[in-house]
Amino acid sequence: MRAFIALDLPEHVHLALSAAQQSFRNSCRDARWARPEGIHLTLKFLGEISDRQYKLVGESWEQIKTVEPFSLEVKGFGFFPVSRHPRVLWAGVVAPPALGKLASQVEDLMERAGFPREERAFSPHLTLARFPGARPQPALEAAVAARSDESLGRFEVSEFFLFESRLSPQGAQYKKVLRFPRAFVGD
Repeated sequence: MRAFIALDLPEHVHLALSAAQQSFRNSCRDARWARPEGIHLTLKFLGEISDRQYKLVGESWEQIKTVEPFSLEVKGFGFFPVSRHPRVLWAGVVAPPALGKLASQVEDLMERAGFPREERAFSPHLTLARFPGARPQPALEAAVAARSDESLGRFEVSEFFLFESRLSPQGAQYKKVLRFPRAFVGD
């Protein structure tokens, strides 16, 4: 199974992200837009995992005794790597140190479970669109700059998930398969 570890978003944030995407679509025709209901905050991408690795992931989570609840705010927009030659359009995440601590714990545990450590520093964001080439998008850049400080909502975080990702011609389909505090989704 293809998998990743992430925070899910509440419905009001998904709706705000969908509205933002819709407003940006008029400024950019060649982007591949993320399905709003599938947008999530990735803590660790695992890739293709075996049944054995799936079991190791679940066992590893038992080492995290608790997740102290904290608040996140979705605020602002930007580009990776730079606005002049974007590959990704993202919504920003304003977070307390607790989010970085959680991401670091997940990274450490997954490394001990045999997954390679991420080389880039953790940079919390929500991917809204990807671009097939890093070409200038001046109209989109201006639209994003006009909304650079906009808040799309706050929410409380007290759990995270192992998601299964299934690729299809309609885009990736995500399914929660484990929840921490440890539980199988649907229990």
